[in-house]
Amino acid sequence: MNNQVPKYVTRVRASLMLGIPEAELSRISKESGLGHVERVGNQEETYFTYEELQRICMDAARHVQVAH
Repeated sequence: MNNQVPKYVTRVRASLMLGIPEAELSRISKESGLGHVERVGNQEETYFTYEELQRICMDAARHVQVAH
């Protein structure tokens, strides 16, 4: 069995891991410049590293603290 951890996760998986809607993750990605977009033909997918996911979490936590 292959127990290797992938270096990148898709937007769908990142959304599930972070517990935020895909649309919100896409917005954050565009605003922050985090994530890497791959295009194949007319299809597009965004991938995130674990470091990028950590930055998104830290930024989201800061926004929540500022809002309260």
